[in-house]
Amino acid sequence: MKRKILIVIICLLMLSQAPFAYRRYRLRKLRNVIQQLSTKRISRFDATEYVDYKGVIHVHSSLGGHSTGTFSELIAAAKANQLDFVIMTEHPQPEFDTSALTLNGIHAGILFVSGNEVATANGDRLLLVAGGANAASMVSQSTQQIIEEQKANGGLTFAAYPTESQNWQSTSVDGVEVYNLFTNARSMNHFVTFFDGLWSYRSYPDLMFANFFARPNDSLNRWDQTIASSNRKLVAIAGNDAHSNIGISLNDESGKQLIGIKLDPYERSFRTVRTHVLIKQGKALTRDALLEALSLGHCYISFDLFSDASGFNFSVQHSRKTMGDDVALNSQPRFAVQTPFPARVILLKNGNALDQKSGTEIEFTPNGSGAYRVEVYLDALPAPVTGKPWVISNPIYIK
Repeated sequence: MKRKILIVIICLLMLSQAPFAYRRYRLRKLRNVIQQLSTKRISRFDATEYVDYKGVIHVHSSLGGHSTGTFSELIAAAKANQLDFVIMTEHPQPEFDTSALTLNGIHAGILFVSGNEVATANGDRLLLVAGGANAASMVSQSTQQIIEEQKANGGLTFAAYPTESQNWQSTSVDGVEVYNLFTNARSMNHFVTFFDGLWSYRSYPDLMFANFFARPNDSLNRWDQTIASSNRKLVAIAGNDAHSNIGISLNDESGKQLIGIKLDPYERSFRTVRTHVLIKQGKALTRDALLEALSLGHCYISFDLFSDASGFNFSVQHSRKTMGDDVALNSQPRFAVQTPFPARVILLKNGNALDQKSGTEIEFTPNGSGAYRVEVYLDALPAPVTGKPWVISNPIYIK
C-alpha cells in the first residue's frame, strides 16, 4: 500500500512539472528563431539624416541606497551590450548630491549622463535629466514647480510610473516612461517563476523575461490620451529601472561573495529593453545632442532582447521629418517605415489602430490631422512572445 502511495506521489510530482518542462521547450524554440532571424537582418536602407544610438534610461547605483550595483558593474554591462549611452537617475540623499557623484561623461567609450529620480508633493515620480544638489528637497515641491526649475536649468523631466498618478497629465512634463521593466516584472507569478527558474534559468536566463513580458496597455493609453486631450507633444521613453539588487548570496566577513545568484544584473536589464535616439549625421553624440534629440521626440523604444532594432525608421517620405516632428496636412504627407527584419507594422492615430501592413519597407497615408505612431511586431517569433510589440515609436504630428 505504501509503495502504491509513493508511486502516486511521484507521478503527481512529475505531472506538476510537465508545464514547466514545456515552458522550457518554448524558450528553446524562441531562442532558435531569434538566432535564425539574426541571419536575415537587412542593413541597407535609403540614406537618412540620422544616426541611431541605442542606450538605457532610468538606472541606479549603490549611491542612492536602493541598489547594490557598482560603477564597474555598470560600465562593464553597458560595454557588453555595446550601448552608446546610459542615463543615470540616482535616488537623492540629503547628505550629498548623488547626481554629482554618479557616472557622468565618457567611460569605456560610452556616454553617461547624470540625473535623479524624485518624488513630488503631488505624489508623482519624475526622472530629472540632469539632476541637481537640491533633488532631495524636491519632495516638498509640486510637480509643475520641479518641471519649471528643470526647464530653467536646461534639463528634461519625464513622468515615471505614469499609471500610479495622474497629476503629471496636467503639467508641462517633457515626456513619459510608457514602459518600465521593473513594473512589468512585478506582474510575474513568483510561484511559477520559481519553477521556471529550476527548469530554464541555467540555459535561458535572459529569455525567461518572455514568460511575463506584456504590452504596457495602461501607460500607452494614458500617453495617447494626454497627447490628444492637451494637443501637445509628449515624448515616450522606456525605463529600465535597473537596480541590480534582486537575488540570493552568501558572503564572507569581508563582504566577498562566496556563492550567489542575481536575477537582475545590469547586463541583463540593458539587453532587454532600450531607448534608441536619432541624432543628425555629422553631429557627435554628446550630452547636449542627446538631450536635444530626446526633447524633440527623435527616439523609439525597442525590446532588443528579441532582436536589435537598430535601423528602424518611421518618417515622412521625401522630407527631413521623423518621429517627434510636426508636418502640415496640406503638404499631403505619406509615412515611410523601414525595419531591419520582416515585420508587421500597425499604424495608430491618437492611440487607435488605423492600418497595418507587413514587410521591411512600408508606406502609410495619414487620415487627417492627429498624432500618428507605429508599433512593430515580429510575427515570426513563437510563444510566449507572439502578439507582443517589438518596437514602439514616438509620434509624427500631422497638423
